[in-house]
Amino acid sequence: MEVAINFKSINKLAIPATIAGIAEPLLSITDTAIVGNISVDGLESLAAAGIVGSFLSMLIWILGQTRSAISAIISQYLGAGRLAEVKALPAQAIFLNIALSILVLLSTVFVVEEIFQLLNASGKILAYCVSYYSIRVWGFPLTLFVFAVMGIFRGLQNTFWPMMIALVGAVLNVFLDFILVYGVEGFIAPMYLEGAAWASLIAQGIMAVMAFVLLITKTDISLRLQRPWHPELKRLIGMSLNLFVRALALNTALILAVREATALGDRFIGAHTIAINIWLFAAFFIDGYGAAGNIMGGRLLGAKDYTGLWGLARKIILYGICVSGLLVLLGFLFYYPIGRIFSNETVVLETFYGIFFILILGLPMNAIAFVFDGLFKGLGEMKYLRNTLLAATFLGFVPTLFLGKYMNWSLLGIWIAFIVWMAVRGGALIWKFRRKFRPLLQNT
Repeated sequence: MEVAINFKSINKLAIPATIAGIAEPLLSITDTAIVGNISVDGLESLAAAGIVGSFLSMLIWILGQTRSAISAIISQYLGAGRLAEVKALPAQAIFLNIALSILVLLSTVFVVEEIFQLLNASGKILAYCVSYYSIRVWGFPLTLFVFAVMGIFRGLQNTFWPMMIALVGAVLNVFLDFILVYGVEGFIAPMYLEGAAWASLIAQGIMAVMAFVLLITKTDISLRLQRPWHPELKRLIGMSLNLFVRALALNTALILAVREATALGDRFIGAHTIAINIWLFAAFFIDGYGAAGNIMGGRLLGAKDYTGLWGLARKIILYGICVSGLLVLLGFLFYYPIGRIFSNETVVLETFYGIFFILILGLPMNAIAFVFDGLFKGLGEMKYLRNTLLAATFLGFVPTLFLGKYMNWSLLGIWIAFIVWMAVRGGALIWKFRRKFRPLLQNT
């Protein structure tokens, strides 16, 4: 069946994908905003939430890459009209992913203090990191399961149910944050930072239950583990490993940024925590069109419709840049109110306002990188995505980061490194897409 490439068909996938995508960073943003306004040790709690949030995001995005691999393979089989041949694969992939996540969980929970010492946490901030992580880490396997189920739905060209799962989780997390962090007089004592951790864990549990029920009731995909292993499992593992290495490179940049910001002092890590949460929120907002490219691109490739694929790329990049332009406008219009949402500490806000402008100006460049990143995942180009991230991180981000440190650019140097990082990523993906698919377009 021919795939329609127009504003309506793209946005039918992109808008729910955007809503679903922003739910995960919204959980972190909610924690950041609420924790940053705690009356007892608010600055230390904000710093701890930022450090732990960055480390957990690293684990989730490193091991959550199966979602993109599952989505790519299912969408390609759907485009080729051979979906029935791949129905046994998701259960096998989820089983391996969850087993790996439990192994990683058990290997970190006993050395949690040493992990955060490596990130320059000490004293009261270190103690808060340990208590916060020790609760939130148990939601790690639940999140990976939800990611995998969302990948299955995406492969089936459905972003509505992932959106519903994400919305329920986000709303529940906000509700529980207020109750557990600040308490309810006469009923629940304030739990402060630990309350934020419990709110996230409970929300992740509810999302996992929803994902399981919806997969069973809304698709023909079974979660019953079957033998023998599916022939496509090897390709899926290969794609996941390439994305695993890519995610390591990506998170090397994020963790180095947190480490350098922490070394600058409490107000700098507080400001960086606010900035990185806004950056991630904007990234997932833009990434809705990357998700549409992922979903539709895989199906078009399976059908060998290169004309449609080229048209899809042009349209989703245009829409992504338009969305990023709107975010730039909103960022400058609400420059100061946005900061006050996250903290009432004057020194933190002054530091944040000193770098917020560079984050805003980089959003259109981010749109190019994120949209093509999603498209390349749908096309199964995981090896090139891996190489691009390695080059962007170790030839772009890291040298710029340490140049900024040498030149005493403080937190501004860290965010200039992010700009360089995204420029390398976006430029390399545009070059590769044109080089590979323009000749195919001319031959059709």
